[in-house]
Amino acid sequence: MIPVHGLHLRAVLIQALRTFFIDRGYLEVDTPLRIPAPAPEAHIEPLASEGWFLQTSPELCMKRLLAAGLPKIFQLCKCFRKGERGDRHLPEFTMLEWYAAGSDYRDLMADCEALLRDLASAMGKEGVLEWQGCRIDLGPEWERITVAEAFQRYAPCTVEEALSRDRFDEMLVEYVEPHLGMATPTFLCDYPATLGALARLSPTDPAVAERFELYVAGLELANGFSELVDPVEQRARFLAEQESIRLQGRDPGPMPERFLDALETMPPAAGIALGVDRLVMLFAGAGKIDQVVAFTPEGFL
Repeated sequence: MIPVHGLHLRAVLIQALRTFFIDRGYLEVDTPLRIPAPAPEAHIEPLASEGWFLQTSPELCMKRLLAAGLPKIFQLCKCFRKGERGDRHLPEFTMLEWYAAGSDYRDLMADCEALLRDLASAMGKEGVLEWQGCRIDLGPEWERITVAEAFQRYAPCTVEEALSRDRFDEMLVEYVEPHLGMATPTFLCDYPATLGALARLSPTDPAVAERFELYVAGLELANGFSELVDPVEQRARFLAEQESIRLQGRDPGPMPERFLDALETMPPAAGIALGVDRLVMLFAGAGKIDQVVAFTPEGFL
């Protein structure tokens, strides 16, 4: 169990998160944890719940609220992913997601910069984070590097070779991530199109998706993108993901039809998911996610 002082730090940080978004005109929303059909994603396995599923993300429901006319929304909630357990992973974890109509992934990067600086000030960090021996400057010049550039710089193969050999995730974790966000936070941008299942493709380079991940001291903190709002293209991508899931020997589950229907009226937008437990790790100086949650799965045994 997390020490009592750690619970206080976590509570203060979460309150500061809420204040940041409320002060900027975002509406806090609350969507169901148990849903009939999550987004089919080959690399994420949902937990079944009496024929439905525990959400892996509130993304689909929140986008339906955008389609219904809410322009700026955020949510702090529990999410669930089967088989995820390690020093930086829990099968039940806390997620922050926010979405804004009329925005793109560049706006989300600016949001992340403002958010971390604001939190650092609220937590008495004065624009600097120190974690696992690294001193990370939250000043004005955050690194932005494309996935292709990062592989060229740090990996033993190109991103195209990693994809063709089905070793992208392995190469990213082993060779690229340890170099990201070591002096300043790093935005790893412009993922290959095949790795942006719900992201809009770049209008200038359709080989990449307008997607980024935020890293601080080698720790992946957030995943954001300009949203795909074409229901025909989204259905085609979901069908491809379902086939990948079948090839893994799993049941892909039903298609999220209500979400696809909502895309017909969803405005251009951008959205992002940020791991709250990992954020607390940074501010608490904790090396393991177990140190920043009140109970681990093993804590109930």
